[in-house]
Amino acid sequence: MGSSGAVPPPRRSRIVLAEITRQDTRAERTRAELAQQTQVGEALVRGLVRAQLALALRLSLVVAIGLGGLPWLFAIAPSLGRTTVGGVNLPWLLLGVASFPFLIGVGWAYVRLAERNEQDFTDLVQRPER
Repeated sequence: MGSSGAVPPPRRSRIVLAEITRQDTRAERTRAELAQQTQVGEALVRGLVRAQLALALRLSLVVAIGLGGLPWLFAIAPSLGRTTVGGVNLPWLLLGVASFPFLIGVGWAYVRLAERNEQDFTDLVQRPER
């Protein structure tokens, strides 16, 4: 092994991960606060629960007005209550048939909006410090 054919060792380069470490510290700290159930973590979870509750109450109000308002509508406009469509009274069609697609639509909207709330919460927890 002579010195005439020796290959010089590769140059070393220094890789600094300080930027990445600094960004992860806030997210890690927030996740730790959630896991340890500190006051900050409890406040974050309470905010998520409040957002989900507010969403549920708003959509419950939509259902209550949408379905609960039909009897009021038929009481105010009795001729509308006596209307028939295809041999079936309109109140029966609205309450017995049309209410199901309405409830499915409200349920779909609830799931979509609740998932968005949860994604916003996850983004807040994992957001790097700026």
